[in-house]
Amino acid sequence: MWLADQWNDYEVIDCSKGEKLERWGDYLLVRPDPQVIWDTPKKETGWRKMNGHYHRSSKGGGEWEFFQLPKEWTIQYSLPINKKLTFHLKPFSFKHTGLFPEQAANWNWFSQLIADAVSKGRQVKVLNLFAYTGGATLAAAAAGASVTHVDASKGMVTWAKENAISSGLKDAPIRWLVDDCVKFVEREIRRGNHYDAIIMDPPSYGRGPKGEIWKIEESVYPLIQLCSQILTDNPLFFLINSYTTGLQPAVLSYMISTVLGTANGTVTASEIGLPVSSNGLVLPCGASGRYEATGI
Repeated sequence: MWLADQWNDYEVIDCSKGEKLERWGDYLLVRPDPQVIWDTPKKETGWRKMNGHYHRSSKGGGEWEFFQLPKEWTIQYSLPINKKLTFHLKPFSFKHTGLFPEQAANWNWFSQLIADAVSKGRQVKVLNLFAYTGGATLAAAAAGASVTHVDASKGMVTWAKENAISSGLKDAPIRWLVDDCVKFVEREIRRGNHYDAIIMDPPSYGRGPKGEIWKIEESVYPLIQLCSQILTDNPLFFLINSYTTGLQPAVLSYMISTVLGTANGTVTASEIGLPVSSNGLVLPCGASGRYEATGI
C-alpha cells in the first residue's frame, strides 16, 4: 500500500463504526467512511470535541453540523522537492472538504519524477483530467511542469485557481479549462497536441457541463485508449486513481499495461491509504495505477 504519511496539517486520528475522526489543521471533523465497518471504542477526546460532523441520511446524502468551525481555512503540504502547497478548505456537499489528502502519496511520486526530468533540461507538459480543486495540478506545476487542468465544474476550477494563488503559483504555466474530459481529449487528438504525462482522477459517476454521463466501469478504459493517442513518444508517467471498490489495483495495472505497454516503462498499482495515528491502522482510500518511464 502507498501511504500518504508525510502530512503535518492533516491526520486521521481514529475511525470506528462507519466514521473517521480527522484533524484538518486546527479543526476536528467527523465524516462517514464506508470502509470503516469495525466497531471499536471511541476513546479519543476529539469524538466529543469535534468542530464539524457530517451526518449521513438513511435516504441518501446528509448534512453538516458545525461547532465553532470557520466557513473556510487553509492547510499546507510540503512536497519532497522542497516546495510547499496551500489548500483552501470548506465543508460542502456530500461530506467533502475540497481535498483528498491520501493523494499526497501520488503527489510525492510524480513531483519528484518531474523535478528530475526538468533538472535534465526536459520540458514537461502534464494533462490533469477530472482535476477537482487542483492538488495534482499544483504539485506538478511546483515541480516545474506546464499543466493543463480540466474539470467539468466551474466552481471547482475557480477553487483550484485560489489554491494556486495561495501556493505562490499564480504565474505558473497552468491552463485552466471547464470542459468534459472525454470531449477535451478527443479534440486534442484532432488538434495533434501531445503531453508528457497524464493524470486522471475520475469519479465513479458524474455528469459533464452539458449533462454528459460518466460511469467509470463503462467509460474509463475507452478514455485511457484515447489518452494514449495524445501522449508523447517517450511519456514520463501516467497515473489513474480510483475510489470505486470494483476497480482493484490489478485492474488498474491491466488497463494501463494493455494500452501503453511496458516496453519503455514499468506499470505498478496499489491501494493508497492514510495512517490512523491512535492505533497504527491504515485507512484504505481507493487505489492507484502508475506507469513510469525507464531510462529518462
